[in-house]
Amino acid sequence: MRLPSAGGPRSGRPRRLPALLLLPLMGGCLGLVGAARRPNVLLLLTDDQDAELGGMTPLKKTKALIGEKGMTFSSAYVPSALCCPSRASILTGKYPHNHHVVNNTLEGNCSSKSWQKIQEPFTFPAILRSACGYQTFFAGKYLNEYGAADAGGLEHVPLGWSYWYALEKNSKYYNYTLSINGKARKHGENYSVDYLTDVLANLSLDFLDYKSNSEPFFMMISTPAPHSPWTAAPQYQKAFQNVTAPRSKNFNIHGTEQALAIRQAKTPMTNSSIRFLDDAFRRRWQTLLSVDDLVEKLVKRLGSTGELDNTYIFYTSDNGYHTWQFSLPIDKRQLYEFDIKVPLLVRGPGIKPNQTSKQVLVSNIDLGPTILDLAGYDLNKTQMDGMSLLPILRGDRNVTWRSDVLVEYQGEGRNVTDPTCPSLSPGVSQCFPDCVCEDAYNNTYACVRTLSSVWNLQYCEFDDQEVFVEVYNITADPDQITNIAKSIDPELLGKMNYRLMMLQSCSGPTCRTPGVFDPGIQV
Repeated sequence: MRLPSAGGPRSGRPRRLPALLLLPLMGGCLGLVGAARRPNVLLLLTDDQDAELGGMTPLKKTKALIGEKGMTFSSAYVPSALCCPSRASILTGKYPHNHHVVNNTLEGNCSSKSWQKIQEPFTFPAILRSACGYQTFFAGKYLNEYGAADAGGLEHVPLGWSYWYALEKNSKYYNYTLSINGKARKHGENYSVDYLTDVLANLSLDFLDYKSNSEPFFMMISTPAPHSPWTAAPQYQKAFQNVTAPRSKNFNIHGTEQALAIRQAKTPMTNSSIRFLDDAFRRRWQTLLSVDDLVEKLVKRLGSTGELDNTYIFYTSDNGYHTWQFSLPIDKRQLYEFDIKVPLLVRGPGIKPNQTSKQVLVSNIDLGPTILDLAGYDLNKTQMDGMSLLPILRGDRNVTWRSDVLVEYQGEGRNVTDPTCPSLSPGVSQCFPDCVCEDAYNNTYACVRTLSSVWNLQYCEFDDQEVFVEVYNITADPDQITNIAKSIDPELLGKMNYRLMMLQSCSGPTCRTPGVFDPGIQV
């Protein structure tokens, strides 16, 4: 069957979606105890949406339809503040040192042949399909190098997906190519049929219309918003005209107690830079309004088909974002809260409405185990590093939860001097015209993010010539301006150092052992 025309408003009778040849079922999912049928799951993933700088503000419908109907996690983190490593962690349930995706390049294992061979067969969607009999649907951005000719091109469809509508490479809104179950389909720049967020919405609605009713389903919808180039739908291009980027305490200041990547930034920013920043910030929010519409359409459709009450909906992002914090222009990659903290909203059967979880420290490596747990799969059969959130979501009492998570990043640089910035030495990358660079080889770090009843800390070590250490008391210093590495109790510093070394070499169950603040948090 041909794919329906998908774009802006849907017109005419849609055609049935094509499906891939389904994998043979292996068994192994028992479903939730006492559940009449296994639940459906919908995972909504945005691109570069922060939690710290107002990233959820434009999404009024999403907050009402998911957050207010379920649980909002205010301490949700990513294990690496970059698209491809973070997305690989979502899919595998593993920290980057275990899935080996370190950046957004093929050489960094982003959608490489090695990734396809070693990791893709064991992602949680592959398990849902092969062991649990779920229909699996993907639409949107997968991994940044997906579709590369050296890694199978658009013909490659990862194992376990029943329906596959994946974007070639990185986020765009127009003039992109989708892999339709392994066949390329190009889109242009006509809003009514090509605007990617709306195309994803329509593909998803068509799937809900024509899927099998005899199997539960898992959907993963990965939008381009609010990633650059920040192209809003025409009806939203004048929204938020009076909005400016947040002037947080660490905005446009020179970081004197941070690692070299921060100390090299220039302060203060020029008036033209401020105008560029505020415009970029508004445009990011404008793109999210179409995501808000997508969420509303899907929730309404699930309600009209009677499936909403048996569907868990997760909403999150692959990493945060900064907008001139510590005078770094606009990007991610850094260890600070604005880059590593993301939104996480969940609704579904048995989750009480209007809940906010502040003390539960969540990493996106927990999403896979949680969804497999919902499907009734034995998590002991996996090699995942994360934990299932199911006991938290259903309100179990006396749950002992982890008190720390790992954040790790491998800095990227160029082996030659940037020709536009001859004063800079080789080894930097992501440089702006004023020679402020967002990344470098020596921006390689690992952190323990700790949250307990007593402490709210971040401990980080850099793999550089300084062996630089940064420690922050997030309760006292939420903007992470004051590095307390030289003033904190040396015994506590030693414990954090030991815990970091342990987490950097952990795998599976050893990633879930009690942290510095044993035995964890009672929730």
